Amino acid sequence: MNSDTILIRQIHPSFVQDGRVGSNAFCPTPKDEGKLSTYDGDKIDAEGAWQHYTGDLRHSSVGAYGFSVGECESLDLPVSEDPEPFPEHVLVDFTAHGSSAVKKKGKKLRKYAVDRGWLYQQA
Repeated sequence: MNSDTILIRQIHPSFVQDGRVGSNAFCPTPKDEGKLSTYDGDKIDAEGAWQHYTGDLRHSSVGAYGFSVGECESLDLPVSEDPEPFPEHVLVDFTAHGSSAVKKKGKKLRKYAVDRGWLYQQA
């Protein structure tokens, strides 16, 4: 991975309201222990990540957005490979930030992702 690597984030259907993805899709939930789960775009493309997520892992996703490692670093969000669950797994670490900062940083990641556009959408 490098600063240009795109991290692929799956979007659960509940995160989309009136065709618009909410910033909560880009913030870790309490069960995530402060870390946002993504795919390493250097190791898998967006469609392949979606297939893995919905097929192999049996989770729901309407598609995938992406943001770069460099964009995370600009927000003071460390990125680390986490190959334990699967080889392409990457975590974005929000643990150094309080809840209001997490929400603000999630909104910025959302903007980066939406500006980039859908990387993959379910047909």
